[in-house]
Amino acid sequence: MPGSRRPRHRRPLLLVTLAALLGGMLGGVPAGTTVHPATADVAVHGAREVDAVLADLAAHATIPGTAWGVDPSAGQVVVWLDESVSPNERARLARVTARHGDAVRVEEDPGRLAPTIAGGEAIYSPGGRCTLGFNVRGGTANYALIAGHCALVGTVWYADPSFTQRIGTTAGSSFPGNDYGLVRYDGTVPPEGGVEGYPGLIDIVSAGSPRAGQAVRFSGPVGGVRTGQVLALNVTVNYAQGSVQGLIRTNICLHPGESGGPLFYDTVAYGIASGATGTCDSGGTSYFQPVGEPLGVYGLTLL
Repeated sequence: MPGSRRPRHRRPLLLVTLAALLGGMLGGVPAGTTVHPATADVAVHGAREVDAVLADLAAHATIPGTAWGVDPSAGQVVVWLDESVSPNERARLARVTARHGDAVRVEEDPGRLAPTIAGGEAIYSPGGRCTLGFNVRGGTANYALIAGHCALVGTVWYADPSFTQRIGTTAGSSFPGNDYGLVRYDGTVPPEGGVEGYPGLIDIVSAGSPRAGQAVRFSGPVGGVRTGQVLALNVTVNYAQGSVQGLIRTNICLHPGESGGPLFYDTVAYGIASGATGTCDSGGTSYFQPVGEPLGVYGLTLL
């Protein structure tokens, strides 16, 4: 069941569920066809063979526009590639995957894979605008947990595009490699816990790790709250800006303006949106930074 909702009170412009687009990256091309599909009765490959495929890909096929992870039901590594991957890069990838037979398969994703920035109940800096995933607390200070690629574009953040309602300053970021960042509240806009439910707030009381195949929900300012499924865990995504490891892949589409928003189910927080391919018209996939990592690294708790 979805999380309980509590009545909305008058609140500041920015809360939770923030997300966004870095330069309009969610393309609208139809999904492509499978390039190197698995056979109908593929053998389940062991951990050693799967690890060898992952190591070979990391060493020889870290190509922007690709991502990879493990399909546990098939015992295969799956490589996803978007429309930006050139013929030469596809040939390079094919040479690597051919070494491993049916231990790896390659599939097309629609559009272009990219981290994103923009939209929603926005926070603004002179370098750009972003949106917030979860509000958190560390020691005596409150922070906004946002995407790391967003934290890199600004130092001082505001709740309005005129830069009059100060929220706070960037206090940390990790991107690429990871994709999380913090804004420390030191202005006049107070934080609030929970996730925007459109309408009302959905209580979030803990952080956890999802299972492959389980239902998850996403809250975004364009499409509201929607439900999808975890497709893969511990996925590596190769953005033009660098690789990010350990991401959650889902079949929840993201509208422009919704990257950075919260992934959750019931009252449990799972992640913040890192990037996506496709659109909600043609079908899309999305990637999320697990929320447990920044909470542990910075010693934070959810508000």
